[in-house]
Amino acid sequence: MEITALEAARQIARGQLTSEALTRSCLDRIAEKDTEVQAWEYFDVDQAIAQARLADRSTIRGPLHGVPLAVKDVIDTIDMPTAYGSRIYRGHRPANDATCVALARAAGAIIIGKTVTTEFAMGRSGKTRNPHNTLHTPGGSSSGSAAAVACNMVPWALGTQTYGSTIRPASFCGVVGYKPTHGMADVTGIKTLASGLDTLGLFARSVADIALLASVVTANRLAAEPVPEEPRIAFLDTSAWGGHDAATQEILIETVCRLSEAGVPVQDLPSPPSMASWLDIQNALFSWEALQAFAWERLFRRDELHPQTRQVLEKYEQSASPESYKVNLARAREARARCASLFTDCDLLLVPAAVGEAPSGLEFTGDARFNGAWSMLQLPCLTLPVGRGPSGLPIGLQLVGRRGDDEKLLSAASFVEALLGARIDVIKPSARSAMPLPADRRADAAPSVLSPSGIGTASRELL
Repeated sequence: MEITALEAARQIARGQLTSEALTRSCLDRIAEKDTEVQAWEYFDVDQAIAQARLADRSTIRGPLHGVPLAVKDVIDTIDMPTAYGSRIYRGHRPANDATCVALARAAGAIIIGKTVTTEFAMGRSGKTRNPHNTLHTPGGSSSGSAAAVACNMVPWALGTQTYGSTIRPASFCGVVGYKPTHGMADVTGIKTLASGLDTLGLFARSVADIALLASVVTANRLAAEPVPEEPRIAFLDTSAWGGHDAATQEILIETVCRLSEAGVPVQDLPSPPSMASWLDIQNALFSWEALQAFAWERLFRRDELHPQTRQVLEKYEQSASPESYKVNLARAREARARCASLFTDCDLLLVPAAVGEAPSGLEFTGDARFNGAWSMLQLPCLTLPVGRGPSGLPIGLQLVGRRGDDEKLLSAASFVEALLGARIDVIKPSARSAMPLPADRRADAAPSVLSPSGIGTASRELL
C-alpha cells in the first residue's frame, strides 16, 4: 500500500482505512521482499494482526493509532525478543519496553517487529541487503530499519545513532533519516554503546512522517506538524575530513544551484580551524565509552562475541585510556561551545551524508567520516534523498542544525524537500545485477570509495 504514515494515520482516524488492512499490506510486502532484503530479525504475523484488530476495535489512542512501526533490535520490547544483534542475548526477553517504544505504543502504534542491527550497533554486520541493489550494503548499524522503510515494508522505523548509524543507511537506502539533538529523546531501554553520544534515530519516507513520529518519541518536545520555513543555509567546507566522490559533489552543487534559482541563497562557509580534530575527539570518546558499556560482554563472554566485534573491542582496549578520555571530554565541551559560531549567519549547514553511494558487499557498512563529528557535537541532523549516482543507488544530502533547535531543522527540511522535488540522476545507471546473494555466501569487504588518510579509524568501523 503506497501511502505515507501521516496520511495512513489520518485515514484510520477518519474511519477510511483499517489498521488491519494497513498491517496486512505491510506483512504482504515483507513476505514479498524479505527473502531478498532480509531486513527483519523478528516478526510474528499473528501478533501483528492481533494488535491491528485491537486498534480497530478501540477508540483512537493517539497520533500513531493503527500505523505499523518497526523497531531496531537494540531497542527493548516487552513482547518480542531483543538480542542486540548478538548470540550472547539470543532469545532475551526484556522486562519492559524502551521509553521510545512505550511512547509509540501509547500513541497507538502497531509494533510490527524487530529489524536487523550490526552486533551491539558497532560490530559484525548483519544480513540485510540494500533494497536498490542487493549486492550492496544498506549501511549500518540501523541496517534493517532503513531497508524496511525503503522498500515499503513499513511506513517508518526506529533506529539509533552513535557515530553514523541513522544518517548513513538512510542515505544509502534513499529514505529520510533523522538524528535528534543528543538528549532530545530519552534512550532508556536502548542498549548503551557510548552514553555521551547515543541517540535515537528515525526513518521514514517524508519529513512530515519524521516530524509526527519525533513529536511522540520526544514526549511532545517537538511539534507534530512543523510549518515549512525558508532557512538560511550555509554550504560547509568538509574537506578537513577527506573527500567525497564525484557523484556526491555533483549532486551537492546541483542542489545548491536549484536552491539559489528558487530564491534560497546558499552561502559558502569555510571549515573552522579546529574541524579536523572533531573526528579524533569522537573516536576517543567512542572507544572509551564502548569499553565501559560492554565490560560484562568483553570480560566474561568474550568468546561468544563475533570475531569482528571482538577485534574492534580489543583495538579499543589497546588504544583507549582514562587519561585520554578525560582530555577529550574537555576538548568535546570546548568544541560544542565553539561550534555555535557556525550558525551565526545561517540556520543550518548543508553537508554530505556519506562519501557516495553504498559500497558493494555486505561486510563493510560504509565510511562514517561525514557523520561522527555531528554525533560528538550532539547536533541534530537529517538526510534527504536527492539523487542517484552512477550505479543507480541513492545519494542523500545532510542538513545539520543548531543544538536543541530540532524544530527549526525539521521546518527547514520540510521546505527544502518540497522545493527540490524530483531527484537528480548524475549518470544513468548501467545494467546491473540485483539478484540476492546465496544464503551461504558473504561478500568480501569492500574498500572505502576514497582513501581515508588522516581520518580516525573508527569512522570505518561497522557502526
